[in-house]
Amino acid sequence: MTRINSEGIPQEHLRFALKNSRIIADARRIDACLMCRRPRVNVAGICEYCYSQLDGEELVMVTRIMSGVDA
Repeated sequence: MTRINSEGIPQEHLRFALKNSRIIADARRIDACLMCRRPRVNVAGICEYCYSQLDGEELVMVTRIMSGVDA
């Protein structure tokens, strides 16, 4: 999966975005997924659909953010 929406972040840039609390806060504030811009994002700024598509390091990062380990 690369870029789902032309306005979203390509998956290869997601790790960088997840390390930046301001980017995550902006996604949460406007309630738009970092990757696809769908509404109803979790605390990591990712929607249910994109969360289900994650694997590897991105999934670990989002899970850590959601559990409060990396905030």
